[in-house]
Parts: sequence; structure tokens; C-alpha cells
Amino acid sequence: MRIGENAHLTYCTNIHSGETWEEVFHNIKHYTLNVKKELSQDAPFGIGLRLSQKSASTLLERSNLDDFKNWLERENLYVFTINGFPYGAFHNVVIKDQVHTPDWTTSERLAYTCDLMTILAELLPENMDGSVSTSPLSYKYWFKDQESVDTAKKDACASLAKIVAQLVGIKNATGKLLHLDLEPEPDGFLENTQEVIDFFKDYLLKVGVLELQKQLKCSEETAKQHLLLHIQICYDVCHFALAYESPEHVISNLQKEGINIGKVQISAAIKCKRSSNVPINIQQKHLRQFDEPTYLHQSVIKLDDGKLLHFSDLSEGIQTMAHKDFKELRTHFHVPIFLSNFDVLQSTQNDIIKALKLWKQKAYSNHLEVETYTWSILPKALQTSLTASISRELEWVQKQLANF
Repeated sequence: MRIGENAHLTYCTNIHSGETWEEVFHNIKHYTLNVKKELSQDAPFGIGLRLSQKSASTLLERSNLDDFKNWLERENLYVFTINGFPYGAFHNVVIKDQVHTPDWTTSERLAYTCDLMTILAELLPENMDGSVSTSPLSYKYWFKDQESVDTAKKDACASLAKIVAQLVGIKNATGKLLHLDLEPEPDGFLENTQEVIDFFKDYLLKVGVLELQKQLKCSEETAKQHLLLHIQICYDVCHFALAYESPEHVISNLQKEGINIGKVQISAAIKCKRSSNVPINIQQKHLRQFDEPTYLHQSVIKLDDGKLLHFSDLSEGIQTMAHKDFKELRTHFHVPIFLSNFDVLQSTQNDIIKALKLWKQKAYSNHLEVETYTWSILPKALQTSLTASISRELEWVQKQLANF
């Protein structure tokens, strides 16, 4: 849906199970069309498309892409953003840290992302920019020392430069601006604002510039401009809330460095604060409902002195709540954005409200995408009709924006 003059609001179709193109298309026809009927019956409705490597390859075969484009036009739908983070299966299998596989040191990740850009360049309507969100380069726990991390980041820059070369070519040929949006996440190479800034300063705008100069035969300044235009950040509100960073801190500091926010993923994490009214063991009991085996639920505990303790999954965080200086736990489990409290737990919904208020003051991104992909693994008490849940989340965002 259009919001304002140039911006768009949608939800990410990664919430629907299905890795083949046939399954993805079925879900769009079954769910997305129904959401459109509820919220945007007469106006065009934008899709936040999620394509696995398998479905992207199929979409590029024969006339599939043309057929899909024609169907979108008939149904008054359009695609402006693609989720290119999960490469393979994303539902009904144990994923955990494998969501980062293959990472940006591999040719597989590069080829997959090139395919997504080819698809988006064809589907994107005129006069709007297009985004593909992607992983935060790699996963920290896979690397034994700083030297191996350094090598991996340099390898990633070489691949990112190839993507930028592709996007420069697309812009020159079609006039369409596409950008790749790196998505910081707990335990990824990029996890918080400072790590993003350091990567841009120390790697992308050094190693990446040299690589792009080789590919485009351009000046250093031109290469830098291309990189800052075509490599942006996907600001997942849940992920930065886990770093205990306020939206104002994230947005203002990225803007100071000339780093663009290409997409905002509107999502909420679970949080649990020390309380004089609710014993720790009761809080732990309620948190265990969310300690499930499919996804990574990285957890970060804040102590009374402000120190942050990081855990790769929720079970470790729950155990550490017994620490005498425990103040608050936040965990990477996307919960419905329209809820601020459930039982004795809370969500980071207020971070979304702050991010949307800042957006209303100055639209810092053209792409807003609700991303609650956990409906099938939520406790039963939180599960409702999927179409109704999607619509309710989008309506909640619209209401917040209208209130500012």
C-alpha cells in the first residue's frame, strides 16, 4: 500500500510456508489477495516477496516471470521489495544458525542475490526504488579468530561489489534504482549500529571501492557513490531492540555517516524485566513457551550496571536470569506487533512506535514491511486466523502513523 507520496507498506510473505515457486504463488493467491481485499480493495497493493533460491531459479525459467508480471497487473498488485535473507527452507525444518548459510563469502549467495535482482528489476514498477534484504554477511560463531573474520569481510566486499556493478548496469539500462539492504541481526557480523558503521568505513568503502573500481573502470569517488547508493541497511526494529539501541540512536547515527536505510522491517521482540510483583521462576516458566527448536532465538540480558550478556539461544538466557544483577532479558522471537503485553511478558512494541513516529517526521526509508514470521510456532493462545492477523498488524501500523 502507498503511504505518503513515495513510500510503501506491506507484510513479508516469509510468514507463509513453502519453498517452491508453485507454493509461493499459491500463498500469494490464497493469502495476499485476501489481505488486499480487506485493506486495499481498489488501490494497488505492494508485495513483500520472499523467494528461496529454488523458487527464484524456477521463476526465471521459461515464461514464468512474464506470466507472474502479467498476473500482478491484472490483480492490481506490485512487487517493490524481496526478502533475500533465508536461502533455503524457512519453515517446518530446524534452521537455527543455518539461516546464514550460504553466507556472503560464497558464490552461492552471490548467484542467488543476482537472480533476485534480475527478478526485481523486471517486476518493479516505474518511478519507485526496489530493495532486496540480505544477511548480515555471516555468523560470528563460525569463526575462530579476528583474522578469519577479517578475511571473510573482505571476501564479502568482493561479492557485494559485483552486486553493485549489476545494479549500476540495471540503473543505466532501465532507470530503476535497486539496492541491497544488509540486515543486522544478533550474532551476525553486523549486529548493532557501530558494527554497521565500522564495516562501511573499514571494509566496504575501502576494499569494496577498490573491487568496484576494477569492475566499472571508474574513479574512487564514483565507486564510493555507487556503493552508498546501492548498499543500504535493512532496519529490523526487533533486531536493534535486542542491542538495546533506541530508534533515534540507530537512525541518526547511520544518517550522520551517509548510510541509507533501504527498508524498515517492523517487528517486535519479547522482553522480560525484573519485577517485584512477578517472581523470576514464573517469568522463566512463561518464557519457556517460546524456547522452540526451529529458529535462532538469540537472547541478550542487561544487568543493573548496564552490561549486556549475549546468548546464542533462549534456553541459556532463561538460565542466566537467576543472576543477582539481572535487570531485563530480550529475545529474538518475533511476536505480534499489536501486542505490548502477554501474560507476564512484554514486547518491544514501543520501539516500533518510536521508529514510526520518527518516520512520520522525516521518511527515512521508502519501504516499510511488517515481518512476523512466527505465527505457526506461537503459543496457541496467540494464534488466530492468518489473514486476519496480517490485516490487523498492517492496520495497527496505519493507526500509529495516523496518530502522530
